[in-house]
Amino acid sequence: MRMASQGKGEGDQHSTDDNQSTSPTYTGWPGMIQQQYRKIKENAETYPYVWGSYIVVYGGFGLWFTYRWRKLRRTEDRVRVLQDRLRKLVEAEDSASSAVAEKVPPTADKPGIPN
Repeated sequence: MRMASQGKGEGDQHSTDDNQSTSPTYTGWPGMIQQQYRKIKENAETYPYVWGSYIVVYGGFGLWFTYRWRKLRRTEDRVRVLQDRLRKLVEAEDSASSAVAEKVPPTADKPGIPN
């Protein structure tokens, strides 16, 4: 039994050595990135439906998020324009009412009108 486990272990070790010898070794950041890319690419080729579903789901979330973000920005722009328009209207009303108040003398100063 011990021999069988040793033989199996040696076979496993030998197969991992073969995998390591076929894959190129990378050094540094670019090498690590290339190695991760290669692993992801192999996984995507092995499980295409899983990766396809990830793309559909997370792509859908991305599209929905983009749609809501743009709609929020458009709403904020419309509110900003309306606030600006309202501010100008109030300023015009205030200036018109102050000009009218300066032209009309106060009624309390007129003689003959009881207070």
